[in-house]
Amino acid sequence: MEPVLLASNVDEGAAVAAAGLLTPPDMVMLLARLKAEAVVGRMVEHGGSRDTGADGAETDAAGPIDGFILGGDSAFELDGVVYGKPHLPAVARERWMLQRGREGVLHSGHWLIDHRGGRAAGATGGVSSSTVRFADDISDEEIDAYVATGEPLQVAGAFTIDSLGAPFISEVRGDPHAVVGLSVALLRRLLLEFDVSWPSLWNRKL
Repeated sequence: MEPVLLASNVDEGAAVAAAGLLTPPDMVMLLARLKAEAVVGRMVEHGGSRDTGADGAETDAAGPIDGFILGGDSAFELDGVVYGKPHLPAVARERWMLQRGREGVLHSGHWLIDHRGGRAAGATGGVSSSTVRFADDISDEEIDAYVATGEPLQVAGAFTIDSLGAPFISEVRGDPHAVVGLSVALLRRLLLEFDVSWPSLWNRKL
């Protein structure tokens, strides 16, 4: 499945501050919904549909989103504290020193808007939470080397399980796709609420 990626530009910090006290699942659900709603009405280029300009050249035709809009957000919870993206190397290193040999919960929120026909006709959402355990024998040198790659700076919890961070994760209990950031199992269930089957959305040849 090949999606169209759109940046929502939601001010996450301001949105969370305005909402007041939230549980981690409620927070990721809120941000997922705001991100999805932020792109409603956005004009996108539709592959396969082309217009002829005044100069005779063909260009991709732009129009409203015709399909489903999915917003997502993730956060890592350790000892009741929620950690988003560290952004800075020093912050990422501090978090790895804290979570080494321990486990926390990665919450991934999804909000799905039915925008078939170019207009919003319904929405639903859900949260998938998975427990992640970090290896207890990770050396300081390994942490420094991982942080130096820059990978952990832009991901919730400062780690990945599908790239360079994978060898430092000893166990995942729950949906591993949710830890990556998109629970395809949850998304499939959300689509079924609109009587849409998963195979009907396949749009890429294998």
